[in-house]
Amino acid sequence: MTKRGGAKRGGDKWRSRKGPRAARSQRADYEEVKKTNSNYEAYYNHLGIFSDEEKDEFWAALRRELPNSFRFTGSKGHALPVQKILKERYIPEIESIEYEGSKVEPPTPVPWFPYQLAWQMATPKNVVRKFAPFKSFQQFLVSETSVGNISRQEIVSMIPPLLMGVKPGMVVLDLCAAPGSKSAQLIEMVHGGEEARIRETNRDHASKEGHEAGADEEAIKAKSEGEEQQGDWSDQGRSTGLLICNDVDYKRAHMLIHQMKRLNSPNLIVTNHDATMYPSIKLPSEAKLDSKQSQHKYLKFDRVLADVPCTGDGTSRKNVNIWRDWIPGNALGLHPIQVRILVRALQMTKLEGRVIYSTCSMNPIENEAVVASAIARCGGLTKVAIVDCTDELPGLVRRPGLSTWSVMGRAAVDIYKTWEEVQDDPGKLVEGMFPPKEPLPLDRCMRIYPHHQDTGGFFITVLEKKSEIKAKPEAEPRQTKPKPSIFAVVDEIEAKPTNGAIPMDKIDALDSIAPPQASEDAEGVSAAARQNKEVAPNEPLSARKHELDDQADIYMSAKRVKVRDEIGEPAPRGAEDRQVHWPPPPGAQLDISRPEATNLPEPNDDLPADDGVIPPSSGFPKRLSSDYKGKRNSGQQPFEEPFKYLPEDHPELLGIYSFYNLSSNFPRDRFMVRNATGEPVKAIYYTSSLARDILTTNEGTGLKFVHSGVKMFVKQDVQKENTCRWRIQTDGLPVVEPWVGEQRVVRLWKKSTLKKLLVEMFPKVDGEGWKDLGEIGERVRDIEYGCCVLRVEEGEGEDSFSERTVLPLWRSLHSLNLMLPKEDRKAMLLRLFNEIIPLQDHSKDRFSKNKQVANGIVNNDAEGEGVEEATVEDVPEEKLDLQAVMDATSDEEADVEQNTVEAGLKIEEV
Repeated sequence: MTKRGGAKRGGDKWRSRKGPRAARSQRADYEEVKKTNSNYEAYYNHLGIFSDEEKDEFWAALRRELPNSFRFTGSKGHALPVQKILKERYIPEIESIEYEGSKVEPPTPVPWFPYQLAWQMATPKNVVRKFAPFKSFQQFLVSETSVGNISRQEIVSMIPPLLMGVKPGMVVLDLCAAPGSKSAQLIEMVHGGEEARIRETNRDHASKEGHEAGADEEAIKAKSEGEEQQGDWSDQGRSTGLLICNDVDYKRAHMLIHQMKRLNSPNLIVTNHDATMYPSIKLPSEAKLDSKQSQHKYLKFDRVLADVPCTGDGTSRKNVNIWRDWIPGNALGLHPIQVRILVRALQMTKLEGRVIYSTCSMNPIENEAVVASAIARCGGLTKVAIVDCTDELPGLVRRPGLSTWSVMGRAAVDIYKTWEEVQDDPGKLVEGMFPPKEPLPLDRCMRIYPHHQDTGGFFITVLEKKSEIKAKPEAEPRQTKPKPSIFAVVDEIEAKPTNGAIPMDKIDALDSIAPPQASEDAEGVSAAARQNKEVAPNEPLSARKHELDDQADIYMSAKRVKVRDEIGEPAPRGAEDRQVHWPPPPGAQLDISRPEATNLPEPNDDLPADDGVIPPSSGFPKRLSSDYKGKRNSGQQPFEEPFKYLPEDHPELLGIYSFYNLSSNFPRDRFMVRNATGEPVKAIYYTSSLARDILTTNEGTGLKFVHSGVKMFVKQDVQKENTCRWRIQTDGLPVVEPWVGEQRVVRLWKKSTLKKLLVEMFPKVDGEGWKDLGEIGERVRDIEYGCCVLRVEEGEGEDSFSERTVLPLWRSLHSLNLMLPKEDRKAMLLRLFNEIIPLQDHSKDRFSKNKQVANGIVNNDAEGEGVEEATVEDVPEEKLDLQAVMDATSDEEADVEQNTVEAGLKIEEV
């Protein structure tokens, strides 16, 4: 397993397997793909979107490489300081470079993105490799990407979340979320203003709880800007909103989890379902006044993002295989799937809620035609309105949606302007692929073209739900002449006389009844199938949002089961559209019996006719044993450990409350574990209250939850009795830190002290060691052993900090250590001090000396001398290629980040 952010990619080990020559060969292959496709170009030219002059600009832009782009992640208060370093340290250095008599263009902010938190760079790679300032800039990008402060994201992909209008407290659904770049934007919005609200709340309660709450300039500034006045104060300032992210592919769902874990949100749930029939999510029941029965409630969403699978022909600047593999049949096959996803999204949305539909395709069959078909199925403009977003995102160049277009048949021979022109086309076209007969304001849709602002192609529409809907049945394709049965063919052949040795009359009879069908793909394998298996060289799989392999998975899943998009009455037992998942999803009750033998629960007669409720799979018998775990790697649906919440008075929790002196304002009914026993064994997680209600209410119903919660506490081996074994995990520190009592807080003000803690792992505290720890020396000498919170406070002067930081700290018997992995230490050293410094691991040195003392080799008088430096390998120069930097992704689970420090702790406690 590689380091986070792909830190080892491009290193010696990689070169020994393939070598630089192989890498050059890959790049050459990438460039040799011919960027021409007669059908691709003919179709878009036929649409008449551009004038002849603009048409040339459009195709020229599509044939150029896409500029690199990235975004600063996290809350505004966290992202702006990192952005400030880019603007003040690296941009001036790059602006000073001259190449061939001209100034080199530095990275520039995206003009329409709020607070200039998105940037792009179009500098050619041959220039980047020539100059030292670019090397420093790339080191900065590598460092900050590895710790999650910077995320590579295509510019047009950033647009849909910005148009959703997400506010704190809202419940949001991302139906097709992987790999998670848009989801990361959404969760940042769900938590908008939370830090400032919590600081304000803590100041109000400081006197009651004994907290030391000094002036918090950041919160005061945020309050003056109105950021913390966005509402959502009902839970002591904590965000009460929720983001549910879904993906139909299990592996991509876990890739999404990797992306989202960097943001450490307890207000996140990840599910693994087909978006075309996403199951309804139950909420806790309310007892009826007139009976003992309960009335089920189902979750409705304030905002839904349907960034659906598509052909991706707007991404041909980076996915060059689009040029080779584009065929009209790709869009024709995806159109019905896209309509189903959009209709399902509208069903699950609250009244006056918004659904954002987006694709990275420019094809109207996947865009305007899908929007028009979904509106028609939902009852027209009185039910669903298209929102005018003309005034949104000033500075973004966009074109209105199309009101007329043509449809190219699957064989790429005929182009139809109207549905009436279609006769017996083998592509099975449907009427919804053509422009609607009733006028719709499709000009309110938004089209992004590559030549306007040097981006990819994209399509976005914002829809608003005006009233409850009951979707009409899906339109069936126009039927071709039915094929004769095998019996009719045999009878016709038998009726023909042979008239000789060669039965040509019988062959002619067969051809007249069942004419031979020409292959739709001349080469035997469709272009879409080739594209499913191929990835453009130099492009990581995790960066491709709209791959056709995912589209094929969803398409086949939807084709296997007839979808009931709207439930007007309870489904009968054994209905055809019942889904059964085997192996069972998390929370489902397991048995050795086959799923086909299970029974569905009785239908609920109380479901409203316009609710669009789709029940998840259920009815599995109770689990008999844990033997099923052996099937995890069988290639079927993996088994997920259940989510079990702990009672507030659990003994382990009581010990944690006492040790950390947690404020009474911090909720104690939201801690959970991920195991069937329901006991805290290795880790304790924390979720929001709404996430808890959803996980507990839907346990055993067949909903496939794959992730929720932040890892808050991790059990640690300790030597001294009465030491709390539960340390605060880095993931959970931002959530719990404001509520930790002063007895477990260490305050630091000087940069020099923090630099020592970052460079030195496990510096000594016992003996005279505490005297070398600056202003925190006496405090850490006297503090009780175990985990504590290091608060780096703001101050004035060169050796002070301009912003507040919080870090986890561990006090052991002999030493002190920041609970940070090496990547995070290196990133902070580069960010704060602009230095790449070798790290020193004192625990290894002491362990070696203890071993030598035990063997009688070392004189005790020598103890404390000759500290050996355990250096951290710098990023190899060969790796510092901008594409490698921008492609860096996280390859590890969050709990792996503590491997280094845990190993050191165990040595320290020996």
